[in-house]
Amino acid sequence: MPAPRSRPAAALVLVSALAALGLGPAAGPAAAATVPVGAGSYSDTRPAGTSGPTTSTGTPVAPKVTPAAQGKPVPTNDWWSSLAFQRYGDNPYSTPMYGHPLTYQAVAGGLEIGYPTSPAVVGDGRQYEFAHKRDLTLGLTGLNSPDTKADAWSDWTVTPYWSDGARTLRTTIGHGLPFVYAKGSGGDARITTAEPPAVFADQGNVLGITVAGHHYALFAPTGTDWNVSGTTLTAGLGGKDYFSVAVLPSTDALATYRKYAYSFVTGSTVNWSYDAGTVRATYTLTTEAKEGTERGTLQALYRHQWLHTADPLTPYTYVSPRGTMKVRESASFTTSQRAAATLPGLPGAGVDAARLRGYLNEVANSSDPFSGAVDTYWTGKALGRLAQLVPLADQIGEGAIRDKLLGLIKGRLQDWFTAGGANEFSYDQAWKTLIGYPASYGSDTELNDHHFHYGYYVYAAAIVAQYDPGWAADSAWGAMVRTLVRDTANPSRTDGAFPFLRGFDVYAGHSWASGHQGFAAGNNQESSSESTNLSAALVLWGSATGDTTLRDLGTYLLTTEGEAVAQYWFDADQQVFPAAFQHDTVGMVWGSGAAYSTWWTANPEEIHGINVLPVTGGSLQLGGHKDAVRRNIAEMERENGGPAVEWRDILWEFQSLADPGAAKAKWDAGNAGYTPEAGESKAHTYHWLTALDTLGAPDATVTGSIPTSAVFTKGTTRTYVAHNHGTTARTVTFSDGKSLSVPARSTASGTGTGGSGPDPEPSTGNTFQLRTGGALTTATGAAAGSDTIASAQGANHDGTPYRPLVYEARGVNGTLRSGGSTAFRLQVDAGTTVGLGQQARVSYDLTGDGTFDRTETYQYFATDPVTGWEEYGQSRGLKSATGTLGDLRGGTVRLEVWSAIGNGDSRLQTGTDRSVLVIPYD
Repeated sequence: MPAPRSRPAAALVLVSALAALGLGPAAGPAAAATVPVGAGSYSDTRPAGTSGPTTSTGTPVAPKVTPAAQGKPVPTNDWWSSLAFQRYGDNPYSTPMYGHPLTYQAVAGGLEIGYPTSPAVVGDGRQYEFAHKRDLTLGLTGLNSPDTKADAWSDWTVTPYWSDGARTLRTTIGHGLPFVYAKGSGGDARITTAEPPAVFADQGNVLGITVAGHHYALFAPTGTDWNVSGTTLTAGLGGKDYFSVAVLPSTDALATYRKYAYSFVTGSTVNWSYDAGTVRATYTLTTEAKEGTERGTLQALYRHQWLHTADPLTPYTYVSPRGTMKVRESASFTTSQRAAATLPGLPGAGVDAARLRGYLNEVANSSDPFSGAVDTYWTGKALGRLAQLVPLADQIGEGAIRDKLLGLIKGRLQDWFTAGGANEFSYDQAWKTLIGYPASYGSDTELNDHHFHYGYYVYAAAIVAQYDPGWAADSAWGAMVRTLVRDTANPSRTDGAFPFLRGFDVYAGHSWASGHQGFAAGNNQESSSESTNLSAALVLWGSATGDTTLRDLGTYLLTTEGEAVAQYWFDADQQVFPAAFQHDTVGMVWGSGAAYSTWWTANPEEIHGINVLPVTGGSLQLGGHKDAVRRNIAEMERENGGPAVEWRDILWEFQSLADPGAAKAKWDAGNAGYTPEAGESKAHTYHWLTALDTLGAPDATVTGSIPTSAVFTKGTTRTYVAHNHGTTARTVTFSDGKSLSVPARSTASGTGTGGSGPDPEPSTGNTFQLRTGGALTTATGAAAGSDTIASAQGANHDGTPYRPLVYEARGVNGTLRSGGSTAFRLQVDAGTTVGLGQQARVSYDLTGDGTFDRTETYQYFATDPVTGWEEYGQSRGLKSATGTLGDLRGGTVRLEVWSAIGNGDSRLQTGTDRSVLVIPYD
């Protein structure tokens, strides 16, 4: 590209100041091209001869949004992005959009709506899909819009907009919404159906119809009436501008859905938190009452959500490509999960230092450590490969190799982080995105895969920051790293330069790869593991730089996507893939379903391995469902006609997360004559397999009090590992009561102190102690501790959990004791704060299927403002209960404790026999 272009000195000073604060890019003269960011820079002009976003024929394209949305960062890579990114010149509306349970497609006359419930298995059995098929079209009489634009959006909802000059229509649609909310002017409400509808209820302004076996309810303003003429249904709006449509789980649900038909959803927000090994997320819809005062609503939860919520759900369900969705009658719900583990690297247990040194030297002394990489993706993979080896060299005292690797990483990052050379990052003002050039795989013209590519850069930078904090300072190169983070995983909804969480779909629980979503099957993601690589990189970068906001964001993303991947890519519980789909895993998830394939090959090794690589200390969450790992490997070998050959290292490492000994045996037999996968090395593979063979597989049932901690179990021995990025020593506590002392800026491992080792099966008793990190256990003898009960923040949450502490035991077996009832005694302390009240809820999932069959909420306990423990027990009385108890067979017992009233935090004692839950079972 041309030599770097300069900008006026005054503009440079201003831009530098704003960039240092993370507020760039700043406005500047039209000819300006270089934006300083710390010691680095990016360009605000693309390199000569390159392209930004285009249609499929190469025509430059700008966001397709209304004036109200002009200038706002458009969330590309979403489930609805084709509304704003017109990939095809002859389609100014949208491609099919998969909200689940409903599907949509914008057309000239309004919004097509479908509810696909019967999967098709296509492509020689390699893909299943619940493809969009129109049941009805929602619009206005006479509407014939030349295009559809995005008018507004929130975390998982969007508002498409149509106008033909005389008529204007807006609809709000979203994930989990059984309703479509419409506002129109210039015409009557108009619904056209794909076939003549069968009317099952006619209540004037409320009409129940069945189309193609699916039940819908149409809601016009009170005082109006629906008219049916063949496949056309109309209703005057009576001077109003609103109406809605809902897909019903059954005809007898009409009365329930009518209650919420005029409570229009206006926005959606997720709020997450991380605390001592537990990730919580609250998903909230904002609403507006169009009639009456009802502000509640109905929303359908995906499997990865309802498995991890204790909030009551209705009996209503929907079919989806992600398995059964369950309906919640509320505007919000909260999930709680054990945090996924992340480490900078595994400890060197069992590793032969001399052998590892030889492998490390092969990489460090290579004539081309970057393997000829020039574009963002392959450079990223090379950076990740080198970064994996830095902690390994450090472990065996090879400071010279460590520093050489760090030097290589810094040099290449700094090269990319400086505008004006053969490679650079350039900011696209129209699309509010940072594009690396040379680009690859449509990261420029389609805005694909930014989270895949840039995750490697952030991961490599996090490893550098671990050893050289000065390099990572915002005044040095850290500000450019943060700029990449803002492009891919921006935690801010008010940043005018980049959208909120570009690629991550908070409700779907995973990221999307296509920037434009321009496919009949919706959006897609192939390499889910490269998505979680970015999440793990955020944990490490945030930990290394003291940025707990990014650290906790990374933990939320990694934990959430880890469970979504387990359910939707690996079918971990064998409850998602249709029965006719004869595969145990998929390489790609689509809006409409999933496929046993990749974009570039049908080779089973790549199909299975693409959702594993890169293997790092952020990959441990893949070992949370060991049976799924075993099924995955077994299928790969069946489809492959034998063990892996091309990607053997990746698949050995994957197998080691469930069966370390078997994986290590494959390495021992076959390590001599293979070529490592492009992002791998023999040094890393040898170290990984040897360490897990020595330590055992990761144990996701125990969590540590910081995100950079993990537990491994071999036989009856648990090994606890944690990395302390801080400058002072600290003690990390684990949910089974063990603790580990970790020196400053070091990794430590050991069998821990305190606690009692692996917990006995919950079925061995009915008295459960609470453990920091979220466990209920029958084990005794742990060290006393406490958890913080978050403040009610001055609001009244009596009867409804608000940011609760959650403790859980799974796999519980027991026979219900006749006449028995739940009991508990909980030690709580409000300190000197006046007016606090703590509340408890106990829930029983009798079979472990994710549905709580019995929920008991107890009256809150008003604590006194005197420091010291007070006892809260079931004797306070039962406030409410739903469901009935029965025998536990592999069931789940959950205790939630929260602040019902007051404005201050309090404490709950853990690890003692004074804070216990006693269940009525033998």
